[in-house]
Amino acid sequence: MPRLQYSHRRNEMTESSLTPRRIVLATFGSLGDLHPFVALAKGLQAGGHEPVIATSEYHRELIERQQIGFFPIRPDLLDFAERPEIFRLLMDRNRGTAAVVKQVFMPHLRDSFDDLMRAVEGADLLVTHTIAFAGPLVAELTGIPWVSALLAPMALFSKYDPPVPPQAAWLRHLHPLGPRFFGPLLAVARCALRSWGEPVRRLRRELGLPPGGDPLFEGANSPDCVLALFSSALGGPQPDWPSQTLQTGFAFFDDANATGMSEELSRFLDAGPPPIVFTLGSSAVMDAGNFYQESLAAARRLGRRAVLLIGVDPRNQPTEPLGDDALALDYAPYSELFPRAAAVVHQGGVGTTGQAMRSGRPMLVVPWSHDQYDNAQRVRRLGMAQMLEKTRYRAARVATALGQLFEDPAYAARARQVGEQVRTEDGVDAAVEAILRYAHTRTSAGKTDPDEKRCTIGD
Repeated sequence: MPRLQYSHRRNEMTESSLTPRRIVLATFGSLGDLHPFVALAKGLQAGGHEPVIATSEYHRELIERQQIGFFPIRPDLLDFAERPEIFRLLMDRNRGTAAVVKQVFMPHLRDSFDDLMRAVEGADLLVTHTIAFAGPLVAELTGIPWVSALLAPMALFSKYDPPVPPQAAWLRHLHPLGPRFFGPLLAVARCALRSWGEPVRRLRRELGLPPGGDPLFEGANSPDCVLALFSSALGGPQPDWPSQTLQTGFAFFDDANATGMSEELSRFLDAGPPPIVFTLGSSAVMDAGNFYQESLAAARRLGRRAVLLIGVDPRNQPTEPLGDDALALDYAPYSELFPRAAAVVHQGGVGTTGQAMRSGRPMLVVPWSHDQYDNAQRVRRLGMAQMLEKTRYRAARVATALGQLFEDPAYAARARQVGEQVRTEDGVDAAVEAILRYAHTRTSAGKTDPDEKRCTIGD
C-alpha cells in the first residue's frame, strides 16, 4: 500500500493517489467544543480537501467567517443562549451534565439524525464529537468511514486514570487507590447513567440497527479510529483506552478575524508588568455571578494589574471606571494574551486549560461543571496550578491562592516545562494525517486486514 508521507510542517502531506475529499465534522457545545473542529477543518482545507462543519446554527457566523463549509444540525443552541436561566442550569455543578444530555440534546436526537444524514450525502468521511449522539447511527446506517474525537481525558473513563466528576469532586482524594477501587466504582457509575442513553437505543431500534454500545461510552467511539485531541501532559494513554485510540495533542484555534490583539490591549500590556488574566471561557461566562468583581478586588489586594475577559453578557460589565490597573474586554485571543500574563485564572474548560498549558504560565482554576473539575485536578497534580471552589471564590481567598503561585517558584518552573512540552506537539497536523491515512485505507482496493484500517501516524 502506498504510504502517506508527512513532513511535520503543516499542510505538506503528499500522496500521488490521494484525491480531495469531502469530510463532515460534526460537533456541538461551546467554543471549546467547536474550536478543535475548526482547527481540523482548516488543516484539511489547506491540504486541498473540502471540510464541512455540521453543528448548531448558533455557530454559523464563526465557521463561515473562516471560509469553511457549514451545515446546520439541530438543536439550535441560540434557543438556549438567549435564556440566562438555562445557562445557569447547564453550568450547575450537580445537574449541569445531566441537563446538557437529557434536556438539550436527547430531545432533538431524531432531528439531529435527519440533519446529519443530509449533511453526509456525497461525503467521504465523518468525524464526530462525543456529544454528537446521532453520528454513530449515521455512520452505521450509511457505512461512511467514521472517526470519533475526544477532547478531554475524562471522556475515556479510565479506571487507571479515573475521572473527577463535579458531583463527586472528593474522589480526587482517592486517586491513589487505583484500578481495583475505581474499576467497580466506574462500573456502578455506568449503570447509573445508562438511562441517559435510552433515546439513542430507541432510535436504533426504529432504524433496525442492533443495540450497540452505551452511547455515552464505547458506543460513541469509532471501532476503527478514535482521536484523543489533548496533550499527554494532561492525560497519557492508559491500558483500558480503546485500542484504536491515537493521541494527537491539542488542536488549537484562535478566530482568524479576531486574532491580533486590539490596540487597547497591546498598549495596556506594554504599559506595565504582566497582568493576571481572568476568564470564564464561553459558557461559564454566561453565569459569572460575582466572579469579575472578586477577581478585580483580588488583583488589587496583590498590587497586580488585571485583564478581565467578560464576554458579551452585559451583567459582567464593570459598574465603575476601572482605572489604569485593569482592562475589561469582551474577547482576546488566548494564544497571544496568555503568554504575556503573570498567571491565568479560568474555569477549567479543556480548551482554555490547553491554551493556559501551552502559554507556560501558572494558573488558578475555578471549575463550574462538566469536565472542569477533572481538568483542574490534572493541572494541579502537574504542579502548575491551584484550584479554588466556585463557592469559595472571594477576593481574600483568591489573593491567597494567587500569592502562593507567585511566591513559590516551583509553580512557574513547572508551568514553563509543561508549556515547552505542549508546544512541541501539533495536534492539528497529527490528527489531519491520521484522518487522511484512515480515509485512504478505507477506500483503497483489496484491504481485508482490520488492523490496516486503524488510524495511525507515520510509517
